[in-house]
Amino acid sequence: MRLRNRALLVAAGALFAGLVSQAHAQAPADSSRIAQLQGADRQQRLVEGAKKEGELTLYTSAPVDDVAAVTGAFEKKYGVKVKVWRAASEKVLQRAVTEARANRFDVDVIDTNGPEMEGLHREKLLQEVKSPYVGDLIPQAIMPHREWVGTRLNIFTAAYNTKLVKKEELPKTYADLLNPKWKGRLGIEAEDFDWFSGVIGEMGEAKGLKLFRDIVAKNGISVRKGHTLLTNLVASGEVPLALTVYNYKAEQLKNKGAPIDWFAFPPAIARPNGSGMMRRAPHPHAAVLYFDFMLSDAQTILAKRDFIPTNRKIDSPLNKMPIRFVDSGVILDEEAKWSNLFHEIFTKQAK
Repeated sequence: MRLRNRALLVAAGALFAGLVSQAHAQAPADSSRIAQLQGADRQQRLVEGAKKEGELTLYTSAPVDDVAAVTGAFEKKYGVKVKVWRAASEKVLQRAVTEARANRFDVDVIDTNGPEMEGLHREKLLQEVKSPYVGDLIPQAIMPHREWVGTRLNIFTAAYNTKLVKKEELPKTYADLLNPKWKGRLGIEAEDFDWFSGVIGEMGEAKGLKLFRDIVAKNGISVRKGHTLLTNLVASGEVPLALTVYNYKAEQLKNKGAPIDWFAFPPAIARPNGSGMMRRAPHPHAAVLYFDFMLSDAQTILAKRDFIPTNRKIDSPLNKMPIRFVDSGVILDEEAKWSNLFHEIFTKQAK
């Protein structure tokens, strides 16, 4: 069940509201004021306030080791503890909405996939932070409402096992996947309908849908739940060629010596993932400080961990490849259409 759907969110909130503790019903009244801080003394005021608060709570769907690298650096720099709750992006969204509807305000910052961040914006749970670092970001990372910003890009790329697939035989276009040599060798992540919408938008709907129906009909496809799992299956050889992995995870495994490499069918499909401060953040100084950190120091940390940061000052593969960005708001609005088509073409016909 997809909890991105707003109707389901409302139902979930109504169902669980009475079950959640009311102990934290009152959040600091000056949260909004602190988020709007500007001026020469802004940093000093944030640091002093954050040290008094002593901690902040982060809900995220990012991989554990990557989260630890960022939060550890933040704690070392500022002496402010980060309490982390991690789950899949849909569950992060569900918990945040459920708690808010129950007047429970525990979480300060959310960091997860773009569509879920956009869902939080539409539920009026986020607030704009007047961060001086927003101006350093690529335009696609800055939402019109500015209540969340993209801190990194998930670029959907293909990955292949270097022991089972030779570089010179890699497909150059999706149409090349019609070749019989790919029969029984293809894989895809189970819920990548946002990638699918971007690819079909580039090809043209009628042409693109027919092509992928033909590919699956002729050569089959293995559908696996989870990008990390799919990437590991490529490295192990169980899936020789996967169409949709996140480039950073393939790069991480490659750098550890796994027989895996990645490439992009041009243009690569990219979706911003981001961070946002909750409107009723219980530790507002620490929340703003962490938000700033995600747009500044953390960008270098993410780049070293093979993510694609959104800060224009940091070199990345983004500068070297054609990119088509998918709009998280559009994905949210058109989820039913694209998830149904994805299920019809890939999941139902998986072989």
